[in-house]
Amino acid sequence: MTNNTETGLRLWGAEDYVIPPTGEQVFFIVTNYIETPHQSLGFCAESPKVPDGQCVNNEDCAEGEAVVAGNGVKTGLCLNSTGTCEIHGWCPVETGRKPLEALLSKAEIFTIYIKNSVRFPKFEFSKSNVLDTGNDSYLKRCSYDNDLHPYCPIFRLGDLVSRTGHDFQDMAVVGGSVGILIEWNCDLDKDYSQCNPEYSFTRLDMNLNSSVTSGYNFRYAQYYKDEAGESYRTLYKVYGIRFDIMVNGRAGKFNIIPTVIAIGSGLAIMGMGKFACDMIFVYMLSTSSFYRDRKFEILKKERIKKHKEIAKTLVNRDTRKHRKHAGEQHELTTLSTKNEEKQDPKTGEKNEVHILSPRTVGQRLSH
Repeated sequence: MTNNTETGLRLWGAEDYVIPPTGEQVFFIVTNYIETPHQSLGFCAESPKVPDGQCVNNEDCAEGEAVVAGNGVKTGLCLNSTGTCEIHGWCPVETGRKPLEALLSKAEIFTIYIKNSVRFPKFEFSKSNVLDTGNDSYLKRCSYDNDLHPYCPIFRLGDLVSRTGHDFQDMAVVGGSVGILIEWNCDLDKDYSQCNPEYSFTRLDMNLNSSVTSGYNFRYAQYYKDEAGESYRTLYKVYGIRFDIMVNGRAGKFNIIPTVIAIGSGLAIMGMGKFACDMIFVYMLSTSSFYRDRKFEILKKERIKKHKEIAKTLVNRDTRKHRKHAGEQHELTTLSTKNEEKQDPKTGEKNEVHILSPRTVGQRLSH
């Protein structure tokens, strides 16, 4: 409650200071409402549907205490006729009846135009969800359809709600909340025309365990003054459909550097994985001794097998060389002796001299 020289005494309710969010990604369409006309500041009984306003005697209505989730301030009196506290507020209070049908059911044929753009600064790429066409009348004639017009940004409300799996007329009675998801998944190695949005729709206010959370509404008031200068107002409880637009974008383009890094990282991880497994099996498990014996036994056998293969290769090579040499003819040189007599010039004696001469294999030795 406020009181100043400009506006005088004024009682503020939730309808005055709670304003539903609106903006580029949220909008609201009214489908139903309840009107409480000609409310003026005064004294009246609280609504029986407000638990904190119910009473048995005056002690249950503390003077000056605001009614929780109610319509005013308690005056200290308990009204036996209604079983509720008397309040000071905007009277008469709003009726708590629930609407049975939508007053604005024709909103089903309304259309909405959702314009969205995406930009990937890393690749210097940007695009709009409006189909790039030279036909000026395209947007005047098209309506979104998965098969016929998947890139038309104009949506019929009835079709949009039906894509969530619900009926527009049922939702219009007490309102609801619908999420519109626009996803951009672009492969920029392909042509520019291949990057297009995909739409999906879901209802956000449904709870399978409770129907109390279903629906969407808020209140607002329009204020007037009569000829005497007294303020009065008309209170509206508005039901409708709130639309939340959510946009996700992802784009990619081939680059050799990240590819090489990814491959190298993968190979390194594979090597570390083998090392980690060996450490666990050899040193940490209760059966590590068995694994250790088997691991090193296999290595020992592999080494022995390798040495045997090397030795076998050397033996085969020597055998082939020996056979080759055996088939060749080699000339061997030997020595033969020859006896000659020579006379000594001083003494005149004759001496026998043995002379060695070379011969080849097959010659006979002579003396």
